[in-house]
This record gives sequence, structure tokens and C-alpha cells, in this order.
Amino acid sequence: MAHCLVPAAEEILDREFPVLDHGFVRLVDYLGGDARIVQAARVSYGEGTKSYREDQGLIDYLLRNEHTSPFEQVILTFHVKLPIFVARQWVRHRTARLNEISGRYSVMKDEFYRPAPEDLAHQSADNKQGRESVPLEAAEAAAVLERFATGQRAAYAEYASLVEAGLARELARINLPLSLYTEWYWQIDLHNLFRFLSLRLDPHAQLEIRKYAEVMLELTRRVAPAACASFENHLLGGVRFSRAEMEELRRRMAEEGGSPAPKSASVGTEGAPFGGRDLERFEAKLRGGRQT
Repeated sequence: MAHCLVPAAEEILDREFPVLDHGFVRLVDYLGGDARIVQAARVSYGEGTKSYREDQGLIDYLLRNEHTSPFEQVILTFHVKLPIFVARQWVRHRTARLNEISGRYSVMKDEFYRPAPEDLAHQSADNKQGRESVPLEAAEAAAVLERFATGQRAAYAEYASLVEAGLARELARINLPLSLYTEWYWQIDLHNLFRFLSLRLDPHAQLEIRKYAEVMLELTRRVAPAACASFENHLLGGVRFSRAEMEELRRRMAEEGGSPAPKSASVGTEGAPFGGRDLERFEAKLRGGRQT
């Protein structure tokens, strides 16, 4: 295969793109782009013989039909600075390689994440792992942020004092909070990156990790724009229907077309006739969103 140089990606290499209050994402390196996907799919040499439009069509076909191996030929390496609680969500995606800064060798920086006031909200009443969409009143938000700041200052002061007293760094760090910033190099192939982005750009993902995913998608567009366009069309902007949901959809279409259609006999995820929570998820998909 010929070496794939992508000018748009070269323009942004090693540039820091800010995320949150102290974080950033940098594209450190990349291997391949849209052309590499096409080369891998055709097992060809050089640039190939097809037109740009035909190459786009091939990439779209591959992604739409889940022919994933050509996308694994494209590899991206990011340098990311992020709060530890975001990192702990991030590492659930195990199909990548990472090297993180070590608090055993390095003295951790006095940098902590504090949300913007408009990002503070009460616990959601119907989502056990999320926050309400309505932010806190200004006075309550200010009080919460001050409590965050007070705790962070105290924790870092104790940490610095223990390090200064000669305690091993691997022990001195253990009371530092999840809001502390860490850094790592994170390398992943394009197929698995799309999986990461699909999950972390979903509205149900935590706001902070969504902001990192948004920046990473922008950087990935510079490496493989045609692949990203197909990803956004088929995966990020699309939904899948279960067998029960398809039967319900066919039943509704038949009714709208004036054809008699029996009530769906589909069975939901809990073994009962299609309805309840299954029906709620189906209706959410029809409205254009994904529901967990």
C-alpha cells in the first residue's frame, strides 16, 4: 500500500484543542485516511484507479454493511488531558492502547476540574446516572462551586505537604479527588474509534465526556472525512430496530396504508407482549433519538 498523507490532518498535528476548563485534545499522529480504507478494501497498490466519488461510495458501502476490517487499517493517536472521573469512564473502551502519566513518578499538577455554573444541575428524577436538564439557580451554583474549590485546595495542600515531607509519591497521591486532571496518549483504530464516538456522543453520555468526543470527531474528520460522513449518517444519526420493533413498524405502516393489520404479537425484552418500556424505546427512536 502507498503511504497515505492527508494534508488537512497535517495542518492540525500537535495543536491543542481545548476541552473543559484545563483539558485539551491533540492529534499526535495518524496512519492512513480515506485512501487507506479504499486501498485495504480493494487490496490494491498505489492510489487506486477509481474516482473520488466512487471511493466515497465504497467507504459508505463498507460502513453501512459493517465490513469493519478496512477501517481498522486507519490508526489515530491522541494526547488527551482530562479529569480522572472522565478517564475512568473512557477506559471502559478497551480496544485501544494508552499510556497515562504516573503519580508514582511525577508530582501531580494543581489542576482540578470545576464545572461551568450552567452545567450544574440536580439529580435526574428518571435517569439514575444523569442530571436534570435545568441548571441550578445562580446562588446555589456559586455555593456548590465554592465547596468544590475548598475541597480541592485542601486535598492538594495535604498532598503537597506529604510530598514535601518525603512520603512516597505513590502514597501521597491516594487522597487526591476524581476532579484532578491526568494526561495520556490514546491510540485506536478508526473502527473502534467510531464505536467510542457513537456511545460518547449519545445524549445519555455524561456531558463532560461528550465534550471530548465532540472535539475528537472534529479532528477525525480531518483524517478521514468520507468515513466520518458515513459514520454520522448511518451510525451517529441512525437507529436500529429490533425484530419486535420492525413488526410494530410494519403494523403501523399497514394501518396508515389502509390495509387491515393484526395487532403485533411480538414479544418484548422481558418476555411480555410488546409494550411498556420496549414501546417507550421504540417511540423514542421514531422521534429521532436513542433511548437506553
